[in-house]
Amino acid sequence: MGGYGFFGLKRFAAFALAGAFLLSGSFVAANGQLPMQHRDDLSAKDKARVSKVSQPAGTFDDAEPFEVMQGGAGTSRKRINRDAFSHPTQNITFEEEKQFKVGNGLFKKLWVSSPSSTQASDGLGPLYNARSCQGCHLKDGRGRPPAPGERAVSLFLRLSVLPETDAEKSAIESGKLASIPHPVYGGQLQSFAVPGLAGEGEPKITYTEFPVELADGEVVMLRKPLYSVENLAYGPLGDRALVSPRVAPPMIGLGLLEAIHQGDILAKADPDDQNADGISGRVSWVNNPATGEKAIGRYGWKGGNPTVRAQSAGALLGDIGISNPDKPNPYGDCTEAQTDCRALPHGEQERLGPTEAPDPVLDLITFYSENLAVPARRNADDPQVLAGKKVFYEAGCTSCHTPKYVTSRSAETKAHKFQLIWPYTDLLLHDMGEGLADGRPVGSASGQEWKTPPLWGIGLTETVNKHTFFLHDGRARNLLEAVLWHGGEAEAAKQRIVNASKQEREALLKFLESL
Repeated sequence: MGGYGFFGLKRFAAFALAGAFLLSGSFVAANGQLPMQHRDDLSAKDKARVSKVSQPAGTFDDAEPFEVMQGGAGTSRKRINRDAFSHPTQNITFEEEKQFKVGNGLFKKLWVSSPSSTQASDGLGPLYNARSCQGCHLKDGRGRPPAPGERAVSLFLRLSVLPETDAEKSAIESGKLASIPHPVYGGQLQSFAVPGLAGEGEPKITYTEFPVELADGEVVMLRKPLYSVENLAYGPLGDRALVSPRVAPPMIGLGLLEAIHQGDILAKADPDDQNADGISGRVSWVNNPATGEKAIGRYGWKGGNPTVRAQSAGALLGDIGISNPDKPNPYGDCTEAQTDCRALPHGEQERLGPTEAPDPVLDLITFYSENLAVPARRNADDPQVLAGKKVFYEAGCTSCHTPKYVTSRSAETKAHKFQLIWPYTDLLLHDMGEGLADGRPVGSASGQEWKTPPLWGIGLTETVNKHTFFLHDGRARNLLEAVLWHGGEAEAAKQRIVNASKQEREALLKFLESL
């Protein structure tokens, strides 16, 4: 099946069996115009077919054709266990699978401080949050906040300050920088350090609980986190500091998200809410380091990175302190103010390459990250799941969590081309209200905006990661709490769930657990 999209002959010899959406290439919209005009990668015939298959569900008596295959032809049908997020995209070639496996080894690689006898592995830090990519993305899944008395590992604090000078403001407006790093502590708080150096500080989280009463009398307790930092090693953060927590998101389907055609994302954007539906999704415009041009931010909780490679390069440097071709600073996130940090040896060695993770290390980590398969849906045709899907649609959740796309024919990786996928995201920024606001702008995202996270795989969180903590900081202890934290543009959808019957809520949760 390698390389064949959802219309490929090897994939399905007679795709017309899927339903009436493949009638012909002559389909036109109600206004007489050919649909999908924003897709410059498709022929007229393909535009008609893609327009048909991309239509939202109209009935909820049965699962939609190919709905089980959330990641297209690359969907994993492997046994559901703790490794459910760690399988390769199923339609990559044998040679590509070798790249994936080498990338997997590098993703799990434990870096060590310099100097070290294991010269290909030194360069850690000097300040860091984890010693490996896997250290935050455990089992390639979702991070969580620390338990009481536990050090934070898969949750860390982003840091920045508001731009003040004209140069800083220009850097943000141009997309050159997504945020202005803290002058002493840099772009994020690193709790760990190599021997002989102090970590920057320890995040502290305290929770206060408050009740939310549902229409049928059930009371759900939500917990609101308050963040502070203890044992600051390099002086106070100061009044300008902006602090925001992040848990590591799941790694599945990242390459497919990059393969979604830009036009499909722009077509969903409605920054001025011209259709008056209360939803005003905005594009996160960021600088693409590969081209120097503005691009859509698809990765990160606020859409701060445009590509998997950019996200991977930033994580290597910021989280582990490993320089790489795209982020060549051997001192990681150590600032000029942290003189002891910058006086320590680094891991760059001329005979191995110009950075601590020279090519092809970043290439292989990127390829691995792009090709972690999305698991197949479970129980998609179960009556309760279908009832929950109906609630999801009728509540308006699909206004942001767009169910499906057909990826671009121009995608860089053949296995990602022309695939029918079901990520449940529009990849846009939305104002989620005061309750979820962090007050920290990133790029074009305000302090109340968050990028819609994909929902595929969300029902396997407990299986893979042994917890059910959700949202950007893991404050929600289950899926219902996550729904009830929605506000702002999602307030109306949340209120429909608040006012739903217990039977409808339980069906909604069953639907989410099936993804």
